[in-house]
Amino acid sequence: MNNLAESQTQRRPSQTLKPTGRVKLFVRKQIDSKRHLSVMTILFLFFAWWLVTSMGWANPLFLPSPAAVADSFLEVSLEGYQGSTLLEHIGTSLYRILFAFFMACLVGIPLGIMMGISHSFHQVFNPVIEFYRPLPPLGLYTLLVMWLGIGETSKLALLFLSGLPGIIIATIQAVSDINPNYVRAARSVGAKRWDLIREVYLPGAGPTILTGMRISLGFIYTVLVAAEIVAATAGIGWMIWDAAKFLLSDVVIMGLIVLGITGMLLDLTLKIFGRILMPWTAVKKM
Repeated sequence: MNNLAESQTQRRPSQTLKPTGRVKLFVRKQIDSKRHLSVMTILFLFFAWWLVTSMGWANPLFLPSPAAVADSFLEVSLEGYQGSTLLEHIGTSLYRILFAFFMACLVGIPLGIMMGISHSFHQVFNPVIEFYRPLPPLGLYTLLVMWLGIGETSKLALLFLSGLPGIIIATIQAVSDINPNYVRAARSVGAKRWDLIREVYLPGAGPTILTGMRISLGFIYTVLVAAEIVAATAGIGWMIWDAAKFLLSDVVIMGLIVLGITGMLLDLTLKIFGRILMPWTAVKKM
């Protein structure tokens, strides 16, 4: 009888799970299914790319085959492009991106908090931000080059200004959405302004601020090529721009793929960073 009971238990493991265990199993299955869908999508796109190029439906000058792009990746990684290897190009671009992003967060988050909790701060800084936010990056870049020269400073300034509005606007919205009852409750126990920022505004506004940081990083990525086309000798954006002038489409596509992968990795890093600092945001959607 004991052996029979044990065999029935082994045949029906899901019935022996606790409710929390069943939920975790369901969530794990959902995550695995989503990963399978993502992998299938990527494989389908590569298959379509290979099919179009192998059948000769596209001019190889404008759409090279996946094998040609892979060969370009190996060549640039080992021999380099215009005097710099692929790793050096990636390092140069990442330095510009991360420095500008860090400065945008360092300035934008405190400024957004103050604009969200102080009407006077909002009235002073909001017109400036709303004025330059829709300006085209290339148009703004010409002025920055006139002021700061064609060196590294103007590139970093352009990337910084591109990422700043997204963080500020998200932070203002996040602070404004804080339940005023929490603020009144904190003040009733003697909390000062800094205590409110540290204990009420930042924990409550954290998830939305993180979303603004991710959007800001995306804006910086979109402006990277524009920032690197003037007086640059290295960088992924510059490599793409320079290769396009000589119709090296395999280098262009390879650079775009590398740029997209690095962007995804940085965005994933931000997500992990946010879940570590704000574990309550890591709840999975079933």
